[in-house]
Amino acid sequence: MYKIENVLRDYAWGSTTAIAGLLDRPASGGPEAELWIGAHPDSPSVAQLGGGATEKLDSLISSDPGHFLGEASIQAFGPRLPFLAKILAADTPLSLQVHPSLEQAREGFRKENDAGVPADASDRNYRDDNHKPELIFALTDFEALCGFRPPAEGREIFVYLTELVSQAGRDVPQLLDDLVTDLSAPDEPQALRTAFQRIIAGGDAVTQSTSVVVDALASAAASAPAGLQSAMDTVTSLNERYPGDPGVLISLLLNRISLSPGESVYLPAGKVHAYLHGLGVEVMAASDNVLRGGLTPKHIDVPELLKTIRFESVAIPRLEPVATGLGQELYQPPFSEFQLQRLELGPGAAPVPLAQAGAVVVIVANGSVYLDSPKGDLHLDRGESAFIAAAEAPVNAHPVAGSTEPVVAFAVTTGLRGN
Repeated sequence: MYKIENVLRDYAWGSTTAIAGLLDRPASGGPEAELWIGAHPDSPSVAQLGGGATEKLDSLISSDPGHFLGEASIQAFGPRLPFLAKILAADTPLSLQVHPSLEQAREGFRKENDAGVPADASDRNYRDDNHKPELIFALTDFEALCGFRPPAEGREIFVYLTELVSQAGRDVPQLLDDLVTDLSAPDEPQALRTAFQRIIAGGDAVTQSTSVVVDALASAAASAPAGLQSAMDTVTSLNERYPGDPGVLISLLLNRISLSPGESVYLPAGKVHAYLHGLGVEVMAASDNVLRGGLTPKHIDVPELLKTIRFESVAIPRLEPVATGLGQELYQPPFSEFQLQRLELGPGAAPVPLAQAGAVVVIVANGSVYLDSPKGDLHLDRGESAFIAAAEAPVNAHPVAGSTEPVVAFAVTTGLRGN
């Protein structure tokens, strides 16, 4: 077992206080968006080897993959840590985005390499050859856009907007009428694809229509009907930050979700989403592949985006935990690369065996925890984290003797079953 130091990413949308507050550490003074916990080569954690020596986690794992990952993990995912954990703190919206399938990621990465696209090029789509299914566990109230709503619901929204614009004494933009027609089509995938393509094309029609819609909302004498107000608020708030961006109107095609602390959703490949605000634990397959669709100044490759998106409406993919009865909850999405576990142990609680299928990373959000295995032990305080080799199993987690604070910790291992 090794204590690890993790890399903080300072994307502009990050909170200046949330991660520091959670982990009881000094704030940097700038935006703190993501704390990466894992071995992704872009920002690997650094293992403390003892005696002041350190080594990047990806390098450490590559020195003995069998010991650190376990043979089952290597057979399933190759000689690399298959997951990446993050603490994510969104103060403003992230880009509208979608992640590729494994096959698409491999093909896209190969093609861009063969074409000589530099690894750090701003117009590169594929940073690695892996897919990126993910889950988000809310630590605070958490707002997001997540997957397409049914076309009939989208049609209802755009019908309401055309009426609102007309009531405001403005000419209804042709784009709004066209979207009502698009979303009336009987074939769901075609209805969603046509409407999405019309908006993502951008241009003056989208910019002007968005401005007319926002003005009409601002001058409306009454609130929107029940069920529509959240979508209207989303349009207004997104347009304040990204005026006229296609993502503002695309948001109306998507489910707006609100998670309370302790709730979780998962996202497979092809699902359009955007995290809007909140603090959470994010876990994903170890990839940084993102295809963007709006709400960003970064590169948007519309043809590749359209190849990636699954144009189908979805129920909000909430993930219910499996409780072990030991102060341990397991969040097991339908992906084999990862599962998340949450530990909440009162002072003096009995040891809890960590769910472990290969390697594990652990981060402590409150209190102090003592990890022990037949091969060693480790003490972690709030804000500290660890990497545990597969060969260390079994590992038990205890509250530190004499501590009066409850332990809250999160651990991630693979989603392989039967290990």
